[in-house]
Amino acid sequence: MSENPSPLRTIERSDPAIDADGLQFVTVKSAALRRRADVSVFVPAQAREVENLPIVLLLHGVYGSHWAWALKGAAHLTAARLITEDVLPPVALLMPSDGLAGDGSGYVAHSSEDAECWIVDEMPALARTIVPGCTQRSPLFVAGLSMGGFGALRLAGKYPPRIAAAAAHSAITDVAQLDALLDHGRDDWSAAPADRSVLAALLDAKGALPPLRFDCGREDGLFEANRALHRALAAAGVAHRYAENAGGHDWPYWARHLADTLRFFGEVLRGTTVSEDPE
Repeated sequence: MSENPSPLRTIERSDPAIDADGLQFVTVKSAALRRRADVSVFVPAQAREVENLPIVLLLHGVYGSHWAWALKGAAHLTAARLITEDVLPPVALLMPSDGLAGDGSGYVAHSSEDAECWIVDEMPALARTIVPGCTQRSPLFVAGLSMGGFGALRLAGKYPPRIAAAAAHSAITDVAQLDALLDHGRDDWSAAPADRSVLAALLDAKGALPPLRFDCGREDGLFEANRALHRALAAAGVAHRYAENAGGHDWPYWARHLADTLRFFGEVLRGTTVSEDPE
């Protein structure tokens, strides 16, 4: 049971008896989006009886949807392996669609819908409603790839008290980088600086930032932008972890390096720090 009334008027869930590899697929009526939306959910067996079960949100990129992280990146299998290896404590893994506006919502507020509220407000509410052990005290972790990385890092700057840690792979760092990928324009998107730029969101944070991590492949078209973000954060004294690896802007890279993000989240949960060796 949720500790508070849910903002999600209706919830349809798949039957766990026929789900593949423990995945569940959930359709909800979102007040923020003003329509139905979908979420892929994975709750490992080890999560049973865990109080204040941590919530991990994985945000997809442009053209994608809720199933991308699991069915293209095997995210649930990576999480299950790391939990079995005791690298990651049990977590509830939620992989929402981005709101499905055009080719991508940017995870920002639009004039007629709020893809940011969908993630930061309604996803924790959904976890508390459908996942035993998830409560108001469950730590919230957010990670994403490309456009989802833009969302994850920016949300960490806008909602630092609510997010335990954030991470990104191959992140869009400025909303203008999406223009070549979208065929519908951004006229109805929020134009606030913190909704346009990861750096602006992090530097304008109201309160101490949560732990941050991001990485990018050296063959990625966003590599220089990610390196520039790292240098700007370092110059501003913003603590973060950054890694440059072999690889491009593709699922082999993201599927491989998701484990780095989940290990990082495990370290945050356990209060430990482990060094990383870049490739």
